[in-house]
Amino acid sequence: MPKSIKFIVGIDEVGRGPLAGPVAVCAFRMPVNFNAKSFGKIKDSKKLNREVRESIFERLKVYRDGTSGIDYSVCLESARRIDKIGLSKAIRNCLEKSLGRLKVKPRECIVLLDGGLKAPEKYKNQKTIIKGDEKERAIAFASIVAKVSRDGLMCRLAKKYLKYGFEIHKGYGTKKHRAMIKKYGLCKEHRKSFCRTK
Repeated sequence: MPKSIKFIVGIDEVGRGPLAGPVAVCAFRMPVNFNAKSFGKIKDSKKLNREVRESIFERLKVYRDGTSGIDYSVCLESARRIDKIGLSKAIRNCLEKSLGRLKVKPRECIVLLDGGLKAPEKYKNQKTIIKGDEKERAIAFASIVAKVSRDGLMCRLAKKYLKYGFEIHKGYGTKKHRAMIKKYGLCKEHRKSFCRTK
Protein backbone atom coordinates (compact mmCIF):
# COMPACT_ATOMS: atom_id res chain seq x y z
CA MET A 1 0.00 0.00 0.00
CA PRO A 2 1.41 3.45 -0.93
CA LYS A 3 2.72 5.55 1.99
CA SER A 4 0.28 8.32 1.07
CA ILE A 5 -2.65 6.08 2.06
CA LYS A 6 -3.76 6.95 5.59
CA PHE A 7 -7.31 5.60 5.61
CA ILE A 8 -9.37 2.68 4.41
CA VAL A 9 -12.93 3.61 3.46
CA GLY A 10 -15.55 0.88 3.23
CA ILE A 11 -18.86 1.48 1.48
CA ASP A 12 -22.02 -0.61 1.48
CA GLU A 13 -25.73 -0.12 0.97
CA VAL A 14 -28.82 -1.64 2.56
CA GLY A 15 -32.46 -1.44 1.61
CA ARG A 16 -32.17 -2.14 -2.10
CA GLY A 17 -35.16 -4.47 -2.23
CA PRO A 18 -37.85 -3.33 0.26
CA LEU A 19 -41.30 -2.19 -0.79
CA ALA A 20 -41.17 0.66 1.73
CA GLY A 21 -38.65 2.97 3.33
CA PRO A 22 -35.40 4.50 2.13
CA VAL A 23 -32.26 3.03 0.70
CA ALA A 24 -29.21 3.70 2.88
CA VAL A 25 -25.53 3.95 2.00
CA CYS A 26 -22.76 4.15 4.58
CA ALA A 27 -19.20 5.26 4.02
CA PHE A 28 -17.01 4.08 6.89
CA ARG A 29 -13.47 5.44 7.42
CA MET A 30 -10.77 3.87 9.52
CA PRO A 31 -7.00 4.41 9.75
CA VAL A 32 -4.91 1.78 7.99
CA ASN A 33 -3.45 0.75 11.37
CA PHE A 34 -6.82 0.42 13.15
CA ASN A 35 -7.08 -2.86 15.06
CA ALA A 36 -10.35 -4.04 13.54
CA LYS A 37 -9.58 -7.58 14.66
CA SER A 38 -10.47 -6.53 18.21
CA PHE A 39 -14.11 -6.70 17.09
CA GLY A 40 -13.78 -10.41 16.40
CA LYS A 41 -15.16 -12.02 13.28
CA ILE A 42 -17.59 -9.65 11.62
CA LYS A 43 -19.45 -10.09 8.37
CA ASP A 44 -22.37 -8.95 6.29
CA SER A 45 -24.85 -7.21 8.60
CA LYS A 46 -27.73 -9.35 7.32
CA LYS A 47 -25.99 -12.45 8.66
CA LEU A 48 -25.63 -11.04 12.18
CA ASN A 49 -28.48 -10.98 14.64
CA ARG A 50 -29.82 -7.63 15.80
CA GLU A 51 -28.14 -7.72 19.21
CA VAL A 52 -24.70 -8.32 17.70
CA ARG A 53 -25.16 -5.60 15.08
CA GLU A 54 -26.24 -3.06 17.66
CA SER A 55 -23.41 -4.00 20.02
CA ILE A 56 -20.83 -3.45 17.28
CA PHE A 57 -22.50 -0.18 16.30
CA GLU A 58 -22.35 1.10 19.89
CA ARG A 59 -18.64 0.23 20.10
CA LEU A 60 -17.96 2.05 16.85
CA LYS A 61 -19.73 5.14 18.17
CA VAL A 62 -17.25 5.27 21.06
CA TYR A 63 -14.32 5.33 18.62
CA ARG A 64 -15.94 8.18 16.69
CA ASP A 65 -14.51 10.77 19.05
CA GLY A 66 -12.35 12.84 16.72
CA THR A 67 -9.07 11.33 17.89
CA SER A 68 -9.11 7.74 16.61
CA GLY A 69 -9.60 8.55 12.91
CA ILE A 70 -12.79 6.48 12.86
CA ASP A 71 -15.74 8.19 11.20
CA TYR A 72 -18.77 7.26 9.18
CA SER A 73 -21.60 8.88 7.31
CA VAL A 74 -24.97 7.41 6.39
CA CYS A 75 -27.06 8.91 3.61
CA LEU A 76 -30.65 7.90 2.91
CA GLU A 77 -32.85 8.48 -0.12
CA SER A 78 -36.58 8.31 0.53
CA ALA A 79 -39.16 6.15 -1.19
CA ARG A 80 -40.43 9.24 -2.98
CA ARG A 81 -36.96 10.01 -4.36
CA ILE A 82 -36.48 6.40 -5.42
CA ASP A 83 -39.76 6.58 -7.34
CA LYS A 84 -38.73 9.86 -8.94
CA ILE A 85 -35.12 9.18 -9.99
CA GLY A 86 -34.82 5.39 -9.82
CA LEU A 87 -33.01 3.14 -7.37
CA SER A 88 -29.62 3.14 -9.12
CA LYS A 89 -29.38 6.93 -9.17
CA ALA A 90 -30.63 7.14 -5.58
CA ILE A 91 -27.86 4.79 -4.46
CA ARG A 92 -25.27 6.70 -6.48
CA ASN A 93 -26.38 10.01 -4.96
CA CYS A 94 -26.19 8.54 -1.44
CA LEU A 95 -22.76 7.09 -2.10
CA GLU A 96 -21.34 10.40 -3.28
CA LYS A 97 -22.87 12.33 -0.38
CA SER A 98 -21.79 9.91 2.33
CA LEU A 99 -18.26 9.69 0.95
CA GLY A 100 -18.00 13.46 0.60
CA ARG A 101 -19.05 14.02 4.21
CA LEU A 102 -16.04 12.07 5.45
CA LYS A 103 -13.79 14.86 4.15
CA VAL A 104 -10.97 12.51 3.27
CA LYS A 105 -8.66 13.40 0.39
CA PRO A 106 -8.80 10.89 -2.48
CA ARG A 107 -5.01 10.48 -2.51
CA GLU A 108 -5.02 9.62 1.20
CA CYS A 109 -7.47 6.73 1.10
CA ILE A 110 -8.28 3.46 -0.54
CA VAL A 111 -12.00 2.97 -1.10
CA LEU A 112 -13.38 -0.56 -0.88
CA LEU A 113 -16.92 -1.03 -2.17
CA ASP A 114 -19.33 -3.93 -1.92
CA GLY A 115 -20.96 -5.67 -4.86
CA GLY A 116 -21.37 -3.47 -7.92
CA LEU A 117 -20.86 -0.10 -6.24
CA LYS A 118 -18.39 2.41 -7.65
CA ALA A 119 -16.98 5.62 -6.17
CA PRO A 120 -16.54 8.86 -8.16
CA GLU A 121 -13.57 8.76 -10.55
CA LYS A 122 -11.49 11.17 -8.47
CA TYR A 123 -11.00 8.33 -5.97
CA LYS A 124 -8.28 6.64 -7.97
CA ASN A 125 -7.54 4.03 -5.31
CA GLN A 126 -10.81 2.13 -5.29
CA LYS A 127 -11.79 -1.50 -5.55
CA THR A 128 -15.20 -3.09 -5.96
CA ILE A 129 -15.39 -6.47 -4.24
CA ILE A 130 -18.10 -9.08 -4.73
CA LYS A 131 -19.34 -10.09 -1.26
CA GLY A 132 -16.97 -7.47 0.10
CA ASP A 133 -18.92 -7.27 3.35
CA GLU A 134 -17.72 -10.81 4.09
CA LYS A 135 -14.10 -10.17 3.04
CA GLU A 136 -13.18 -6.66 4.19
CA ARG A 137 -13.79 -5.33 7.69
CA ALA A 138 -14.21 -1.73 6.53
CA ILE A 139 -17.08 -2.80 4.26
CA ALA A 140 -18.57 -4.99 7.00
CA PHE A 141 -18.53 -2.02 9.39
CA ALA A 142 -20.26 0.10 6.72
CA SER A 143 -22.86 -2.63 6.26
CA ILE A 144 -23.55 -2.78 10.01
CA VAL A 145 -23.83 1.00 10.45
CA ALA A 146 -26.14 1.30 7.43
CA LYS A 147 -28.35 -1.58 8.57
CA VAL A 148 -28.69 -0.40 12.17
CA SER A 149 -29.40 3.17 11.01
CA ARG A 150 -32.04 2.13 8.50
CA ASP A 151 -33.69 -0.36 10.86
CA GLY A 152 -33.89 2.33 13.53
CA LEU A 153 -35.64 4.66 11.12
CA MET A 154 -38.13 1.96 10.09
CA CYS A 155 -38.96 1.35 13.75
CA ARG A 156 -39.62 5.06 14.20
CA LEU A 157 -41.81 5.11 11.08
CA ALA A 158 -43.75 2.16 12.49
CA LYS A 159 -45.05 4.44 15.25
CA LYS A 160 -46.40 6.82 12.62
CA TYR A 161 -47.84 4.16 10.33
CA LEU A 162 -49.24 1.67 12.82
CA LYS A 163 -51.02 -0.59 10.33
CA TYR A 164 -48.04 -1.91 8.41
CA GLY A 165 -45.71 -3.49 10.97
CA PHE A 166 -42.56 -1.72 9.72
CA GLU A 167 -40.84 -2.54 13.01
CA ILE A 168 -41.11 -6.25 12.16
CA HIS A 169 -40.20 -6.51 8.47
CA LYS A 170 -38.42 -3.15 7.98
CA GLY A 171 -40.34 -2.54 4.74
CA TYR A 172 -39.41 -5.79 3.00
CA GLY A 173 -42.06 -7.67 1.05
CA THR A 174 -43.06 -10.28 3.59
CA LYS A 175 -46.37 -12.08 3.36
CA LYS A 176 -47.76 -10.02 6.23
CA HIS A 177 -46.57 -6.74 4.72
CA ARG A 178 -48.16 -7.57 1.37
CA ALA A 179 -51.41 -8.45 3.14
CA MET A 180 -51.38 -5.07 4.92
CA ILE A 181 -50.81 -3.27 1.61
CA LYS A 182 -53.72 -5.16 0.08
CA LYS A 183 -55.93 -4.27 3.03
CA TYR A 184 -54.96 -0.63 3.62
CA GLY A 185 -53.30 0.51 0.40
CA LEU A 186 -49.99 2.35 0.20
CA CYS A 187 -48.69 5.00 2.57
CA LYS A 188 -46.18 7.80 1.93
CA GLU A 189 -43.27 5.51 2.79
CA HIS A 190 -44.05 2.92 0.12
CA ARG A 191 -42.10 2.77 -3.12
CA LYS A 192 -44.93 2.93 -5.61
CA SER A 193 -42.65 1.87 -8.46
CA PHE A 194 -41.82 -1.33 -6.54
CA CYS A 195 -45.33 -2.11 -5.33
CA ARG A 196 -46.85 -2.07 -8.80
CA THR A 197 -44.88 -5.12 -9.86
CA LYS A 198 -44.50 -7.08 -6.63
